[in-house]
Amino acid sequence: MPHSVELVDTRSRPSYEEDYTSSSSSESTHMSRFQSRRSHFLLPPSPVPSGHSSVASSASSTPIPSRSGSPLPQFLVNSRPVLSTTSDTDSDPTTATPLRNRNLWRQERRSWWQISRRSRRRHGRTWRFLNRWAKRIVRHPLFPRQPITIVLSLILLSLFAILLTLFLIYILNPDKDPLPWRAYCSMPSMNSPPDPTNPSLYHDPFHNYSIGMSAPAFPHDELDTLPPAGLFVGVFSTDSAFERRALVRSTWASHPRSREGAGDGDDGVGTSRTIVRFILGQPRKDWERRIQLEMEEYHDIIILPVAENMNAGKSHTYFSWASINAWVPPVYMKTPVPPPLFSYSNASKPPPPLASHDPSDAWQDLSSPQPQAWVRPDFVVKVDDDAFVMLAELEARLRLEMHAKPPADGSSSQRNAIHRRSDTPPRHNNGSYRKLLSVQTNAYSTFQDQDPLIYWGYLVTNRLHRFMAGELYALSWSLVDWVARDPSVKELTRGAEDKQTAKWMKMHPQAEKVRWISERCWIYDHPRAGTVYGHGFLFPSEVRRVRKSMSSALKHLLHFGASSSLPSSLSWDTETQAISLPSSPDSEQFDPNELLTPYGGTPASWAQSSVSTFHVRYTPPVSDLGTLESIEALVEGSEMSSIRPDTTSSLSTTSTQDAVSRAWANREGRNARYEGKRVGGTIVVHFIKQNTWFLETALALLEGDDYTQAESQKQDILEDCDSDETQNIFDGQRTIGSLDSPFATYAETVRYGRR
Repeated sequence: MPHSVELVDTRSRPSYEEDYTSSSSSESTHMSRFQSRRSHFLLPPSPVPSGHSSVASSASSTPIPSRSGSPLPQFLVNSRPVLSTTSDTDSDPTTATPLRNRNLWRQERRSWWQISRRSRRRHGRTWRFLNRWAKRIVRHPLFPRQPITIVLSLILLSLFAILLTLFLIYILNPDKDPLPWRAYCSMPSMNSPPDPTNPSLYHDPFHNYSIGMSAPAFPHDELDTLPPAGLFVGVFSTDSAFERRALVRSTWASHPRSREGAGDGDDGVGTSRTIVRFILGQPRKDWERRIQLEMEEYHDIIILPVAENMNAGKSHTYFSWASINAWVPPVYMKTPVPPPLFSYSNASKPPPPLASHDPSDAWQDLSSPQPQAWVRPDFVVKVDDDAFVMLAELEARLRLEMHAKPPADGSSSQRNAIHRRSDTPPRHNNGSYRKLLSVQTNAYSTFQDQDPLIYWGYLVTNRLHRFMAGELYALSWSLVDWVARDPSVKELTRGAEDKQTAKWMKMHPQAEKVRWISERCWIYDHPRAGTVYGHGFLFPSEVRRVRKSMSSALKHLLHFGASSSLPSSLSWDTETQAISLPSSPDSEQFDPNELLTPYGGTPASWAQSSVSTFHVRYTPPVSDLGTLESIEALVEGSEMSSIRPDTTSSLSTTSTQDAVSRAWANREGRNARYEGKRVGGTIVVHFIKQNTWFLETALALLEGDDYTQAESQKQDILEDCDSDETQNIFDGQRTIGSLDSPFATYAETVRYGRR
């Protein structure tokens, strides 16, 4: 409440005035001491001249009201006259000097304060602007104010954020349409597309604008005459993935059909130098004991000195470890072509403890009195544990690449990439002209001064990146050693590891000599994956049928059918089903881009699969299939995968069962699917996210009879009867096939219109 002023007669109570005057004098004396201390702290001391009245005396002579009219403390009220009413102090030069110095100090510091004020003003303007618009929005009539409207608004904003995120993911996702895997298996130019942004970076496989439609035959005739390549295969795993490691050990890491190939195989000679190890980061504390026991039992686990991760440097640590500790068995068998000599050929080490799935030749050599020393691998391979690898297929491809002779000029032109006639040197699977080493004792002299620089895998191309997919890629030893030693590579270890590896290859001092070898036909995702890379399990027999159908489709697409003809300088090779360019001086002036027609994107039929559909969950063709029949339904192009139940007929169940029985009887054996060859089929099946899918892949690629019962019976009939008798037998009993092909399968008769 406000202070009231009371009028008191001072003559009636003189004692009170005396007491008040004395107390005021004591308080003034105390305040003068406080003020002197305060001024002594802020300003240097100044002597008080004689003849002047003190502060206390001047204060005591000043009449003071009975009560202060200010709510401030008493000592602040009494201190004001000291600074304002004392004229002597203002006129004193000794007292004014410190005050001037104090003002100068403030003026010197004013510029810093002024800058701070400006920045505060600027931020203040921004804040006021935002505050003004926020108030306008809040005061808008449509702004929600009730609880229910606020909740509904938050829900709508969340839905908008989710839809915007999904839209951005769709825009940035390069995998929107299924890939034309049929073209990958038929055309080298589709298997290794060019890079228009940096033509000099990639070697010959990326400059094939050829319209030649036939892929070169595999395996090469000289494959078995070459010494096997040394492969160190590192399977990236985690501490808790014990079941997946057990599946790998019992299937593709040790199975004879994975290590030896199809048919009779090669007794494991090709993979006698292939070692499989599991690569783990530091295990968690709860898993340390189990990992230690597993290491002692299987001798196939490598613990890297890095925390378990996927894209935080594990791949670089793996290659750095491999550059020091990776070893493989030597060449145990003599081959017509001796092993090539490289810069790392003389490095050796005594054999380490072997795993149960290591090559049998390594076990035999270890039990001998004088085991041979192990050597450096030719390739270091990185594999994900959700990939199923056929080791014999992988080793055969890398063996041919290691022994292939790179072009001497180190360049590759589009003109030289055109497929020529059969009198030209053989063409390798990446579209380049290669000449394998001849079978001579001095054939390895070509590589004495040059190590192979090979970057092998499934090439992924999109608008932003070009890299080998992370499920499996291989680096030759020289690249691995450079990756481990180069300091600039260590700064690019975080991020998507497969993309980072591609960046390393572009940073190589001899990047123009690094051969980027792509394999797109025989590396694909599991049929149940539903991704753009997925389709049915693929075998060479189906790929041959795909190439035949693609050749006719491409002839029609390029307008080179019956109604039109090729240019005079070109011809269609009926044997290879490809456009041939004669080797003549005039043909050097031919521009291969003239063959390209503006038909837009690849047709949808090039990505068609009889098993799976992009973005559609896989369902078996028939619900009650047996185990082996369901595996047969996952094989690309099989008759079982083409069954479609007739739901309109009253006898649909009976007809479906008959179709299943007929498809199972007409299935192909392994010998027919591999066309009597050891290798030439699937290399990697990726995206196996469930152990059930893993076992399905193992049954499809590793199990099965070389000859089915129907094939055995037909073979016996052909051996017992001549061709005329065989023709007469099947004329009256034929339910499938035709006169031209009496033993064609049901799928073939439907596909080619012979039924």
